[in-house]
Amino acid sequence: MMKRLVVMLLVLAGTLTMLAGCTGPRVRSISPEDNPEHHYLNAMNALEAGKLPEAQEKLERALQLDDRYSKGYAGLAIVYAERSKGVADLKMKQVEVDRAYDNLDKAKKYAKQPDERFDCLVALVRANTAIKPQGWLEEAEEAYKSAADLKVDERKLVYYQGTEALTYYMAAAYLEGLEFQKARDRFADVLNSRREGKWHEKADLGWKKTDRIVRAMAGITVGDVGKKIAVKDSITRADLAALLIDEMKLEKLLAGRIPVASELAKMKPEFIPADLVNSPFKDEVITMLKWRVRGMEPKFDESSQAYLFKPSDPVTRAEMAFILEDVLIKLTGDNKLATAYFGQDRSPFPDVRPTAPYYNAVMNMTTRGIIEGELSGEFRPADPVDGAEALLAIRMLNQKKNVY
Repeated sequence: MMKRLVVMLLVLAGTLTMLAGCTGPRVRSISPEDNPEHHYLNAMNALEAGKLPEAQEKLERALQLDDRYSKGYAGLAIVYAERSKGVADLKMKQVEVDRAYDNLDKAKKYAKQPDERFDCLVALVRANTAIKPQGWLEEAEEAYKSAADLKVDERKLVYYQGTEALTYYMAAAYLEGLEFQKARDRFADVLNSRREGKWHEKADLGWKKTDRIVRAMAGITVGDVGKKIAVKDSITRADLAALLIDEMKLEKLLAGRIPVASELAKMKPEFIPADLVNSPFKDEVITMLKWRVRGMEPKFDESSQAYLFKPSDPVTRAEMAFILEDVLIKLTGDNKLATAYFGQDRSPFPDVRPTAPYYNAVMNMTTRGIIEGELSGEFRPADPVDGAEALLAIRMLNQKKNVY
C-alpha cells in the first residue's frame, strides 16, 4: 500500500513539473503603473496618434501581465488592422488581417463585463473599417447595435470614456463606406449627446466634412469615382481631371461647342507625359490635355529634365480657381472673364493680392459662388482642396455655366 502511494505521488509530482514547464515563468508587475489597464490606456492614446509600434508594445506588455485581458486583445486587433492598410504584398497583408481577427476572437472570448464587451465591439467596428472585407459594413452595423444595447458603467471605459465613442466610430465607418447621409446623422448624434466629451471635436470635423459632401451631391448623380474622391482630405491633379470629365461630363459639354465634326476629330494632346502610364485616371487627364485647359498643362521636372503631368500632386485652392476659371471661359465663350478683374487696387481677401497671378481667377470663382471663401474673410490660396470642396465647386460650376 505504501509503495503504491509513493508511486502515485511521484507521478503527480512529475505531472505538476511538466505543467509548470509548459506554463513558463510568471510575469510580475515591476511598479504600480505596470498594470494591464495603464498599458492599455497608453497604447490606445499612442494608436490615436498613429504610433502603431508603441501601441503594440504596450498592449503586448498588458497581455504579458494578464493573458486573459480582453481589452488588450481588442486593442491589438485594431493595431494589426491599421498595419494591414500599409502593406502592398497581398500575402503579408493577409497575415496582418488574420492577426487582427484572431485577436478579436480572443477579445470576445475573455470579455465578461459590459465594459469589456463594449471595447471588443468598438474594436470590431474599427478593424472592419480599416480592413473592409466583404460585407464589412453590415457586420459593423450589427456590432454597433449590439454595443448600443449594453448597460455600461462609463467610468470603466478607461480610454473611450463615453458610449458616444461607439457612435463616432460607426459614423466614421459609414463615411468610409460612402454612406454619407448616415455618416452625417451619426456624427450629429455625437454632437447632440448629453455632454461634450473627447469625441465631440472629432465628430464636429466629421459632420462638417460629410455635410459638404451631402450638399455637393444634392440634385446630381455622383458615380463611384466621385464618391471615392469626395472623402479625400486632399485631391490630386488626376482626381480633379476625373471629377471634371466623369462627373461634370466636360468632354461632352466642350464638344457640343464645336459645330464642325472634322475639327473635333483633329483635337489631340501635343504629347502624353510619361508619368501618366500607371495613373488610374490616365484617360481623363489625356482628355483635359486635349482641350488644353489652363492650369492642367504638363510641368517641367528638373530631376528628369522632362515635361510631366505630375498626377499625384495635390491641388491648391488657387490652382483650382485657375483651372475652373478656364473651364468656365471655354464653356461660355466669354474671353473677357480672363481679364475681368485686372487693374484692381484692393482685394477683398487679405491673403490674395491684386497682383497675384491667380487673383482674377479667385475673383471670378468667388463672386459667382463657385468656390467659397472662409468666414474669417480669407481665401487660403495655398491650402489643398479636399474632395467634398472640389465636388461642391464642380456642382456650382455646372449650375453657373449657362448664366454668364
